[in-house]
Amino acid sequence: MRNDGNLDDPCGLDGPAVRLDDNPSTDQPVSAFRRWLPAGFLRTRLSHFSNLFAARRGRARMAVATGAVCCLGLAGVAVIGASPAGESFTPDQRAEIAQRAEADAASRGRGRESAAPVTESPTAESRESSALPTAKSTPKAKATSKPKPKRVVPVAGLDQAQMNNAKMIVRAGEEMDVPRRALVIAVATAMQESNLYNYASGVLPESQNYPHQAIGWDHDSVGLFQQRPSTGWGAVRDLMKPEYATRQFLSALLAIPGWQDLPLTVAAQSVQVSAFGWLYAQHEWRANQVVNAILA
Repeated sequence: MRNDGNLDDPCGLDGPAVRLDDNPSTDQPVSAFRRWLPAGFLRTRLSHFSNLFAARRGRARMAVATGAVCCLGLAGVAVIGASPAGESFTPDQRAEIAQRAEADAASRGRGRESAAPVTESPTAESRESSALPTAKSTPKAKATSKPKPKRVVPVAGLDQAQMNNAKMIVRAGEEMDVPRRALVIAVATAMQESNLYNYASGVLPESQNYPHQAIGWDHDSVGLFQQRPSTGWGAVRDLMKPEYATRQFLSALLAIPGWQDLPLTVAAQSVQVSAFGWLYAQHEWRANQVVNAILA
């Protein structure tokens, strides 16, 4: 046992220790530990720890109450109401906690309302539209190409080129709405003049710049009807077109008075003014056969 110096504060507080008399007291015997404590030390320490514990317990209860307000809303109010008498909360603190609890409960209620999915009841129109079967999209009609012109099989001993030229003569006459008799006269005349081939002229080199099937040397005569540009039948580039040459011939034929009643050779010669006008008649029967095949 030490009895000759300062005793370190066992609770962590430095200071001089009060040396007690080694003689036994007339009071109740005390323990050796208490004999070396400063006077009033235990009372001071116990009071200090009691106050510290009460303050800490007050702060802990405040934290619990605040946490309850944040997490459970109004549950914090129940904690405050259940606080025992003598708690360290002041009336202002309790009123503030109660206001926070009410505000938090209201905000959480609004949050739940906004978070709840809004489902509209289906109307009668929507139920009917959902019940109706969806119409399948109709496929778009494919663009159809124009049908190719019908190929006319050659007749009367003609080849395909001759038959094609005869067909162009008949189609041009149909566009002019001329009688069938005029078509037969035109085809027979072309058989005699060009054998139903589109001729260019060796005298007119220009005529050879356009589609042709043969070259002739009878002056400046060109085309299916051997029409001469120099006599006013038209321009070379136009007379080389079978449709144009046909319209020129038929226009001249229709201008002859009573052409329908004239023999074929006379009607053709009246237009062509050929040196061999009687030769047109020999092609009449073949011309009829060709026109019938094309119009069939």
